[in-house]
Amino acid sequence: MTMTPKEKAEDLLAKMNVIHYRKLRGKNKYSQGLPVSMYDSQIKQCALIAVDEILKVASFYNDTQAEVTYWQEVKQELEKL
Repeated sequence: MTMTPKEKAEDLLAKMNVIHYRKLRGKNKYSQGLPVSMYDSQIKQCALIAVDEILKVASFYNDTQAEVTYWQEVKQELEKL
């Protein structure tokens, strides 16, 4: 089952947050041993960068208009969140 653009946007945000959390092993030198994550705005920016890269590749490889439209809608949903 394919995700809606909104579901995909939310999924990307969740994945970006988990990747960052794991990279820091849940801690950094400023966290005083407490779990740390990026701010929501930073997570959103990472997801938007990823979608922009997908759109560039889609254009380069002449993906179908439906695929391009889907990722444009995902980007719009990210911007709303």
